[in-house]
Amino acid sequence: MIDITDVRKSFGPIEVIKGVNLTIRKSEVLCLIGASGSGKSTLLQCINGLEPIQGGRIVVDGTDVHAKGTDLNKLRQKLGIVFQQYNAFPHLTALENVALAPRLVKKIPKAQAMQLAHEHLSFVGLGNRADMRPASLSGGQQQRLAIARALAMQPDYMLFDEVTSALDPELVGEVLDTIRKLKDSGMTLIMVTHDIAFARESADRIAFFDNGLICEVGDARQVVNEPREDRTRQFLQRVLH
Repeated sequence: MIDITDVRKSFGPIEVIKGVNLTIRKSEVLCLIGASGSGKSTLLQCINGLEPIQGGRIVVDGTDVHAKGTDLNKLRQKLGIVFQQYNAFPHLTALENVALAPRLVKKIPKAQAMQLAHEHLSFVGLGNRADMRPASLSGGQQQRLAIARALAMQPDYMLFDEVTSALDPELVGEVLDTIRKLKDSGMTLIMVTHDIAFARESADRIAFFDNGLICEVGDARQVVNEPREDRTRQFLQRVLH
């Protein structure tokens, strides 16, 4: 479980998260929606410990992410994160990219790490691309490579930060199909997305961010089809029409 309590985050004098409260349960799929700059992506980075917070607490399976003395490197092994940009090592093959972190961080023997990498590449539909370098892969394939690389650390949670926003429309579906497979496997997913239709069909809950606050959170279909808050309704009318 991830418990977020009264979290505040500022960049200099600008407060971008203004007291957010949220609980994410194991095996839940939660989508964060809202306008650009509303605080969604920043919250993901705070959950992962990539950004410090100025107030509140984020607790992952009993560990306070931002407490003094927390081993963030160890904690991040539980929290896979995939960004908009793929960030693969260009000189390594897909297989070597996926096997690298298990070898270096978890000290898994090379043969075992390579086998693990093969399994995760196959899971995301890239089993036949293992020996290719990132530049030879399409954008959608590179994004699936990034997902496989995160999965290779065998995390308990996966955080996705607008992973389809940089892709051509025809490539979006293959990445979303991979995320659906993760959902079906029981993985806990927290996703920042602008794809409202995908969020409605695939998430358990949706949280709508507005100006650094969660304006509404609830069942995915309810939030999209029958939003309770005027601000949620205004946002959805703008992005869906």
